[in-house]
Order: sequence, then C-alpha cells, then structure tokens
Amino acid sequence: MIGYIKRRTARHILPWAAAAFIGASSALAGPAVAAPVLHTACAATEYENVSGACVPRPEQSPTVPDGATARCKDGTYSFSQHRSGTCSHHGGVAAWL
Repeated sequence: MIGYIKRRTARHILPWAAAAFIGASSALAGPAVAAPVLHTACAATEYENVSGACVPRPEQSPTVPDGATARCKDGTYSFSQHRSGTCSHHGGVAAWL
C-alpha cells in the first residue's frame, strides 16, 4: 500500500513540480530577446566616449585648440573627458592641459 501511495503521489506531484521549476527558471533567465543597444549618433569628427557622450576626435594643431584636455605624444590634442584611455592610439599623454 505504501508503494502505491508513493507512485500515485509521484505521478501527480512530479509533473507539477517539473512545470513549476521550468517556469521559474524561465522567469529567472529574463527575456529571450536582448534589448537593443541605443547609440548616440556622433558626427564624423567625433567619437562616443564611455559615458555615451560625443567628443571631438584628437586633432593636429599648431596651437592648443579650445576644449583640449591633453597633448598626446604624437603631437595631437585630445578632448577626452576621462583620463583612462586618453591618447591611447596616439602614443600616450605627453602633457595634461
């Protein structure tokens, strides 16, 4: 009799438990479709920095351009808003302005 009860309980509870587990794991996994990443449309003379702002690209100039934050080792001027990565493709920072 005990074996019958166990089988009967298993037959009725296991499908429900499995469905609950699958439903819970699906809910925890999040949506199946990833949300689109929105990018700021920067002009050709700008790039999108890590904060999502458009910043002028480094430029060559005989004098310090308005808004420049650093002079790179290759002679270009950077307009970076963050120190990390400033002049990374221009040999590094020669001087902070």
